[in-house]
Amino acid sequence: MDYSDSIKIVLVGTTHPGNIGAAARAIKTMGLRHLDLVSPKEFPSDEAIYRSKAAKDILEKASTYETLLESVKECEVVIGTSARNRKVPWPVLNPKDASKEISLAVKNNSKVAIVFGREDRGLTNEELGLCNLHVHIPTNEDYTSLNLAQAVQIVTYEIRMKFLESENLKNDQEWDVELASAEQTERLIEHMDELMKEVEFYDTENPRKLLMRVRRFFKRSGIDVMETNIFRGLFSTIQKKLNK
Repeated sequence: MDYSDSIKIVLVGTTHPGNIGAAARAIKTMGLRHLDLVSPKEFPSDEAIYRSKAAKDILEKASTYETLLESVKECEVVIGTSARNRKVPWPVLNPKDASKEISLAVKNNSKVAIVFGREDRGLTNEELGLCNLHVHIPTNEDYTSLNLAQAVQIVTYEIRMKFLESENLKNDQEWDVELASAEQTERLIEHMDELMKEVEFYDTENPRKLLMRVRRFFKRSGIDVMETNIFRGLFSTIQKKLNK
């Protein structure tokens, strides 16, 4: 399988157009070709083209969106890069281990988005909440600064190495049903929240971390389309019983 058709790199809120061009170059050198830009400060840009060198074609085909959800809604696996210590722990992998999850997802015909945040502050908590997994590059604790394009290069390198390693191995088990897309998972989470409010499961004025933990559960589970439909069918049945 040509993994480049199933994986896209998403840059969110990029401030400097040169970083977009350098990231495009990093993407192409590792055999990928799909780039999404979410609310870039400046694009199209001559600086981006200059920094991309021979990866101008990546920029020409890049898609631009207003929000991250618009970019990833059709993806079954969304991986966000994060350097933050979150109040609610989330599954965090290093780039090598993340590449294994990406390889398995691609072999199961899933679309994968790898999301990189703003140069100065990364991804927001809301954006990180859209991700199934987080990937953290274990830099030197005394100096953690990584350029955006460098981070893209590291992650895409590990992806390429994993696919080269497993190119001739066909023993991974394939899932019997497609994984749920980000949009389908979001609808499931919203439906569960709606049901919890109806049964007064939590105080809507003080939800604490409950909703984030519910989101984390579904995002890390790798839930498939049939499982999503089962849960939503159950929620609908309970709601009908409550309304009688």
